[in-house]
Amino acid sequence: MERVLVINAHPRVVSADSLSLQVLDHFISQYRAHSPESVLEQIDLYREHVPAIDVNLLNGWEKLETRELLTEDEEKVMGRMAEILQQFKRATKYVIAMPLHNFNVPSRLKDYLDNIIIPQETFRYTESGSEGLLTDGRSVVVIQGSDGIYTENDWYSEVEYSHKYLKSMFEFLGITDYQIIRAQGHAVLDKKDILDTSRLAAAEIAERWSGDKPSEVG
Repeated sequence: MERVLVINAHPRVVSADSLSLQVLDHFISQYRAHSPESVLEQIDLYREHVPAIDVNLLNGWEKLETRELLTEDEEKVMGRMAEILQQFKRATKYVIAMPLHNFNVPSRLKDYLDNIIIPQETFRYTESGSEGLLTDGRSVVVIQGSDGIYTENDWYSEVEYSHKYLKSMFEFLGITDYQIIRAQGHAVLDKKDILDTSRLAAAEIAERWSGDKPSEVG
């Protein structure tokens, strides 16, 4: 059975005004219509606890290596990280909804990725370099809302680091079927036009996922 993980990286969590969340809602409704038997899970990064790399996490990693006893705080943060990692690994497809924050991912999304990019779990080191372990045909789509436009091959395209970062990190894990839907230009374009274009792209990907057709977009 297909398992889709929705990763909501919008700080408002729920917002009728958010472009990315409106497109996400459309994607989910379209995917459910095409694949009613699939399982959809959701994690809200700004509502649920997502550990950041802090002293408890660093100490916990070190103690796992030396087999020392963890403190209560270390045990709690390590346990939560393990839950997030296993939820991620159980899924076969991923939908990330996010606003663009200063040309990069929201801070909680960076924390989330630090919970899933784990050696021997999602990648491993080899003599010839690192190797992704999630090479079983997984897919990811990023739904990104932004005030600016980042597809005109100009300065803004160069500094839009979120897309480059996310695409690279998923490839690092072995997930190469990656697509982005840009609900972009809110500051200068008509909102209805943005949503119409983005929802059409979302519906097309939802339909493709339901049939497991190979992606035509890099």
